[in-house]
Amino acid sequence: MSLSFGFIGLVTRDMAATLGFYRTLGFEIPASADTEPHVELTPSPGVLIAWDTEETIRGFDPSWVAPTGSHRAALAFSCESPLEVDTTYATLVEAGYRGHVAPWDAFWGQRYATLLDPDGTSVDLFAAL
Repeated sequence: MSLSFGFIGLVTRDMAATLGFYRTLGFEIPASADTEPHVELTPSPGVLIAWDTEETIRGFDPSWVAPTGSHRAALAFSCESPLEVDTTYATLVEAGYRGHVAPWDAFWGQRYATLLDPDGTSVDLFAAL
């Protein structure tokens, strides 16, 4: 068997709100995607993130229910500098998105911060100190 990684798939309650978060994070996603049931983004070469609406998922898995509690998946984005971690975190919080762990200097040698996207997915920002 020969497997190759395909994509990270996330389920969203509100496609427009979720894509707004990722646009504020800095990704170019056309506004026309806000009404689509499935959206794909390649934030870095070889990495594909896909979002599907809850309705899309229920279309092929009628028994699907949204998870409850803490996040079940996390995305982590590398920043060019510790200052970029701080400014990106501040930009998203000022835009009304949820900060989860404010920027801090991690013992493993990185500036690190965590936000939550509109669906509660953990989005980490990091840079070498």
